[in-house]
Amino acid sequence: MGWAEFVAAFAVFFLSHAVPVRPPLRPRLEAVLGARGFTLVYSALSLAVLAWLIAAAGRAPYVQLWGWAPWQVHVPLIAMLPACLIAALAIGRPNPFSFGGARARDFDPARPGIVRWMRHPLLVAMALWAFAHVVPNGNLAHVLLFALFGGFALLGGRLIDRRKRREMGAEWARLDEARRAGPLLPCPVHPPGAVLRIAAGVGLYWGLIKAHPYLFGVAPLPL
Repeated sequence: MGWAEFVAAFAVFFLSHAVPVRPPLRPRLEAVLGARGFTLVYSALSLAVLAWLIAAAGRAPYVQLWGWAPWQVHVPLIAMLPACLIAALAIGRPNPFSFGGARARDFDPARPGIVRWMRHPLLVAMALWAFAHVVPNGNLAHVLLFALFGGFALLGGRLIDRRKRREMGAEWARLDEARRAGPLLPCPVHPPGAVLRIAAGVGLYWGLIKAHPYLFGVAPLPL
């Protein structure tokens, strides 16, 4: 199929992230599925399209841009640990700045958790994952895949900020200033829960290392 499947997968990926969240479609979907149901369906769709896109990149014609060297495997190995920890500390936490504004009413700017350091932690984790994987994947399809994912994560944060400022008005600036005014190392709202989240992040990191050869056909650990 040459590049056709790869281009089609990319087109579906961007459409699946842009169309369902645009008015008036999103309110209609939430009315049918409920807010939680919409989030679950949207997440499942995103993961399915992502899996197809990664598979399509592996089937695209091989065009080498740079050669592989053993040191390159250490870049994603190092970057993925903080990415997994950030994701574990962010998932399910109140965040009025994020896409969808998860549990925004429960957000306490005096105890913002991971949001003290970044408004969009999941996008930061995605950018770390994407740009780190550019280094050991020096062929055109994978460079395009991971570089565009990284750019998508960085641009996505700015687009979400613009939309949230418009929706929230002065409240956005007030919350943003308040969450940055606290200590650099904020006290966890629930310390045992924070420990469990960190443990889950480390477990996710190790699980991805073990599953990587079966999911993607490449062992991430250096021999």
